[in-house]
Amino acid sequence: MNFRAIQAIYLFEMARTWRTLLQSIVSPVVSTSLYFVVFGAAIGSRITEVDGVSYGTFIVPGLVMLSVLTQSIANASFGIYFPKFVGTIYEILSAPVSYVEIVIGYVGAAATKSIILGLIILATAALFVPLHILHPWWMLTFLVLTAVTFSLFGFIIGIWADGFEKLQMIPMLIVTPLTFLGGSFYSVNMLPSGWRTITLLNPVVYLISGFRWSFYEIADVSVALSLGMTIGFLAICMTLVWWIFRTGYRLRN
Repeated sequence: MNFRAIQAIYLFEMARTWRTLLQSIVSPVVSTSLYFVVFGAAIGSRITEVDGVSYGTFIVPGLVMLSVLTQSIANASFGIYFPKFVGTIYEILSAPVSYVEIVIGYVGAAATKSIILGLIILATAALFVPLHILHPWWMLTFLVLTAVTFSLFGFIIGIWADGFEKLQMIPMLIVTPLTFLGGSFYSVNMLPSGWRTITLLNPVVYLISGFRWSFYEIADVSVALSLGMTIGFLAICMTLVWWIFRTGYRLRN
C-alpha cells in the first residue's frame, strides 16, 4: 500500500476545502440553521412532540443526515470530475498508484469533510435545541458509514458524468427528494399505512432512522435493519467502483 500517494491525494483534496471554506463549511451550516429557525418556529409551534421528543430536537438527526448525504456526494463527485475535466486524471492513472489508493484518497477526503460538517452542524443545533445523544458511538458509526458510502456514490457519479449538468442531476433530482421524503422532518409512523409501506421502499429512511435511534432510542425501523441497509449500499458502491476501474468505464477514452 502506497501511503504516501494516498496522503498526497487526501491532503490535496482537503486543501481545496480550506481554500473554499465559505462554500464548503459556512454555507451548509447557515442553510441548516435556517431550517431550524423555519421548521422549529413554524411547524414546531403546531407539532409539539414526536414520540415523546420535542419537534425541534426530533429533526436534528434528519438535518445532519441531509447535509452529510448531499455534501458527501458533492465533494466526492467534484473531486474526481474536475481532474477528468482538465485532463490531469491521466497523470494519476499513469502514476505508480493503484486504483484502491486513488479511491481511498478521494473518498477519504470527501468523507472527512462531511463528517467534520456533520459535527459542526450538531454543535450548531445545540445552540437552538437541547441535545441528548444516548449512544454516541453508534451515532459516530452511522455518521462515518453514511459519509463513506455516499462519498463512494458521489465518486461514481463524478466518473459517470460528462458535464457539470449531469454532475448535479442525480443529487438534485433523486437524492435530495429521497432525503426530504425519508423522515427527516417527520416520523414514518405518522403516515397512513399505505404511504408508510411506500416510504419504506426509500433507502434513506433506514439511514435516518438508525441515526435518530442513536440520539433518542426511537426509530421507524429496527436498528439492525438500518445498519444492514447501510452496509449493503456500501457494498454495492464498492462493487461498482471496482467494476469501473476494472473496465476503465469513462476513464480510458
